[in-house]
Amino acid sequence: MSTALPKFIEIQNVEQTFRTPKGSFPALRDIRLTVAKGEFIALIGHSGCGKSTLLNLIAGLTTPTAGTLICANREIRGPGPERAVVFQNHSLLPWLTCFENVYLAVERVFSATESKARLKARTEAALALVGLVAAAQKRPGEISGGMKQRVGIARALSMEPQVLLMDEPFGALDALTRARLQDELLAIVAKTRSTVVMVTHDVDEAVLLSDRIVMMTNGPAATIGEILAVDLPRPRDRVALAEDPRYLQARKAVIDFLYTRQAHVEKTAA
Repeated sequence: MSTALPKFIEIQNVEQTFRTPKGSFPALRDIRLTVAKGEFIALIGHSGCGKSTLLNLIAGLTTPTAGTLICANREIRGPGPERAVVFQNHSLLPWLTCFENVYLAVERVFSATESKARLKARTEAALALVGLVAAAQKRPGEISGGMKQRVGIARALSMEPQVLLMDEPFGALDALTRARLQDELLAIVAKTRSTVVMVTHDVDEAVLLSDRIVMMTNGPAATIGEILAVDLPRPRDRVALAEDPRYLQARKAVIDFLYTRQAHVEKTAA
C-alpha cells in the first residue's frame, strides 16, 4: 500500500525518555511515520527496541517526551474510542460472560445515543465476527486461550474503532491456534477495512498480515531503521504464499535486518 494515500496517523519527530532509579532512559528517538487509512502496519524488532512503547503512544496511554502524534487530523492527547487496543493478555473480567465483557465496551461508547436493544445487537455482531456466538454465555475460565483472545478482539471491534492497535495478540498461543487467528484477522480486516498497527516478534506473521513492516533498531534510543513494503496481493493464503518468491524475498529482507544488521544479545524487555 503506497504512502501516497492520505495520511491517517502521523508520528512527527517523536521521542520518549523514561525516568528510572538509574537515571533517564531514552527509549525512542526521532520517530517519523505516516500510516494511511486502511493500512496494516507491523512493528518488529528485538526486545527492548520500543515497539510496545510506540504502540502505547499511538494509543494515548503515554505522552511523548517530544514530538507530536496525530490521528484523523486530531492530536493524540489520551485514549479515545477511535483507537482500540488488543494486548497479549486478553484482560477479560473473569466474573463476566464473553457477552458481558464485550457489552461493557459497547455500553461505554454508545450508551448515550443508542437503545439497549441496539447495544445488545452490536455485542452479538462483534461476537459473530470472531465466531463466538456459541460461547457468548461462557466465562473466561470456561474457554480456551485462543477463544479468550478472540473475545478481546471482539471487544475492540465492537467499538467500531478507526484504528486497531495490537500488541503481540497471538504471542502466547500455540502455533496452530496462532495460525488460525492470523487467518481470521486477515478476514476481519478485509471486512472492516480497519487501520491496524501491530507489534510482533514473528517474521512470518509480519509478512503474512501487513502492507508495510516497520523495522526498529536496537535500544536504547531506538528508531525506525527501515520500512519494507510487502508486495503481496490480498486476499492472502498462507499455503499459496509459502512458495511465492515475493513472500520469501520479504521474509529474507526482515531476517537480514534483524539478525545480521541488528544482531545483538537481548537484555531488556520491549
